[in-house]
Amino acid sequence: MREAEIYKALGDPLRLQIVTRLASGSTYTIGELSKNLGVTRQGARKQLQVLVSAELVQLIPKGRETVVALEVEKLTAARQFIAQLERQWDQRLQDLKALLEDGSDKP
Repeated sequence: MREAEIYKALGDPLRLQIVTRLASGSTYTIGELSKNLGVTRQGARKQLQVLVSAELVQLIPKGRETVVALEVEKLTAARQFIAQLERQWDQRLQDLKALLEDGSDKP
């Protein structure tokens, strides 16, 4: 299940912070992303590799730098998966409510 890899990658607070920064729509170099994260550039790169493996970000070489771009489509797929689960649970709760209401009239 591809979604599991995405959620696992987003489960780390540092990686979630990186994705949040990238969600602004801008691209950043690894050096720019590592600023104010409390990690070295190498530490940021290690975390980015996890996000790359989950296909949440793309690393694009540009000259001497590497630009990091968010793969928005992957986040959209993960959101759709959660929305599907929400719909299923909403239906189950409605079914339970109907069952309880039907059963409350009977002795």
